[in-house]
Amino acid sequence: MNMRTRSGLWMIMCLTFMLVSGCSSENPDEFDLEAFAKSYAAAWSSQDPELLASHYAENGSLTVNDGEPAVGRDAVEETARGFMTSFPDMVVRLEKLVEQGERIEFHWRWTGTYTGPGGNGARVDLRGFEVWTFDDEGKLLQSLGHYDEAEYERQIRRYDAAN
Repeated sequence: MNMRTRSGLWMIMCLTFMLVSGCSSENPDEFDLEAFAKSYAAAWSSQDPELLASHYAENGSLTVNDGEPAVGRDAVEETARGFMTSFPDMVVRLEKLVEQGERIEFHWRWTGTYTGPGGNGARVDLRGFEVWTFDDEGKLLQSLGHYDEAEYERQIRRYDAAN
């Protein structure tokens, strides 16, 4: 990648991240992982599945709990739309980042109310993580998401049993 292209990409990334955290133009070769993670969490919380999908490479993939991978931005967008529709007040917060060689663990906390289609008004409060792999341009090539499905189901059912 030539320097002009790299600088252009840096400017795009800065514009994307600037609302979440101050992005410095001092070193355009340095990828700000924490800014990316905060932007990603904010995108999950935004109710804008296209914004979330923009964090992925064109051929990037999102897999949730060893399910079928959503491959490509359109598929990632549809997966995000499903969560966002079911939990219209969903908030995802960055808890920590763990660097493991080429992979990054993005640990998060997810809260929201299941009020979308078929929802029962149950509040969820879950923690989980995604294992990220990036492409050369700072986009997600692969995200392997993990959360406790049994705990999720327990929180949803607990509400039904109380009402």
